[in-house]
Amino acid sequence: MEMNIEEIVKQVLAEMKGAAPADVAPAVKADPAATAAGEIPKTAHVAVLTALEHFDIKEYPMPEVGDDDILVKVEGCGVCGTDAHEFKRDPFSLIPVALGHEGTGEIVKMGKNVKVDTAGKPVRVGDKVVTCMIFKDDPEITMFDLNKKNVGGADVYGLLPDDDVHLNGWFSDYILIRGGSFGSTFFNVSDLDLDSRILIEPCAVLVHAVERAKTTGILRFNSRVVVQGCGPIGLICIAILKTMGVQNICAVDGEQKRLDFAKKMGAKMTVNFKDHKGIEALAGAVKDAFGGHLADFAFQCTGSPVAHANIYKFIRNGGGLCELGFFINGGDATINPHFDICSKEITIVGSWVYTLRDYVTTFDFLKSAKEIGLPMSELITDKFPLEEINEALKTNLAMTGLKIAIVNK
Repeated sequence: MEMNIEEIVKQVLAEMKGAAPADVAPAVKADPAATAAGEIPKTAHVAVLTALEHFDIKEYPMPEVGDDDILVKVEGCGVCGTDAHEFKRDPFSLIPVALGHEGTGEIVKMGKNVKVDTAGKPVRVGDKVVTCMIFKDDPEITMFDLNKKNVGGADVYGLLPDDDVHLNGWFSDYILIRGGSFGSTFFNVSDLDLDSRILIEPCAVLVHAVERAKTTGILRFNSRVVVQGCGPIGLICIAILKTMGVQNICAVDGEQKRLDFAKKMGAKMTVNFKDHKGIEALAGAVKDAFGGHLADFAFQCTGSPVAHANIYKFIRNGGGLCELGFFINGGDATINPHFDICSKEITIVGSWVYTLRDYVTTFDFLKSAKEIGLPMSELITDKFPLEEINEALKTNLAMTGLKIAIVNK
């Protein structure tokens, strides 16, 4: 039987066109109103802190996405010390509240007016994003404004009072980033992996602290630097100093596991304060670590008033100090202004959170840290699904790990 090749080819092509799998995206530009990963559910799950030390997973209707808004499917969010304070004591009187401000996720729907992020980088459905500040009271601030205002003058997602949107924190499976007069800032970070994106917010805190330290004119490549406190904040501080080329870093802490990790992050020497009785002995140990010299510069990262009082003893005459450990009122510290500050002519800067400029600088820091082999991802020691958020916060309070994160399935 003679075969009609032309007819067979036509038939095969027709069958191929009609048999495309339903989950294969067409090779066309994404519709801004389309989703990146299938149909958007009609409801979202949010971890709401409803009482001290207790989250409930609540289900809310998916809000409408306005012309200036972005709906993000949450991939993960770090647990911050601020979350732990709110979980344990509710110092900001926010209960009931959706917490989580160290989050990241994928854009699944966006309004027609959304074209670029806060830095002017194009965004589209499928891109990975993080949020930064909400300048409700200061809409004129921009990425390129070199003023000194930090996030302390603005709000952040994860610390907002509950409202009819509900999707206000990153401890959820979806979050609505509101645009227009709401004043949100957000950034396209699709070139960073998930662990790096979860670490952006705490790393920005330390980028800001190091930038504040540089204003003293004392912190240089060859500076002898002591970092007191090797929780996530102190360890990230060491990593940033290392990426800047600072080589002589001494880490001080009371937990040997954290001191061992500090060496992996770039500390050359470590001092365990539990091995030394009294501040004079501890200061002597720091001096010995630097070959008989006191530190040129110190970073105080503990949040302990006693540690703050002690750190002046580690610093040489004419040296510098950056205090960044006190995110909330941690109590008073007792120092002697004459001996600790005046006679030594110490230059002190305080640091609290970050600016928009620091946030963007952080993206490049994380890339640089990865390039030189610093184990940034190892900071995240524990990952919990959203439904186990109460256990995650309790793990954070127990201080058995370093960085705790909620990572969605």
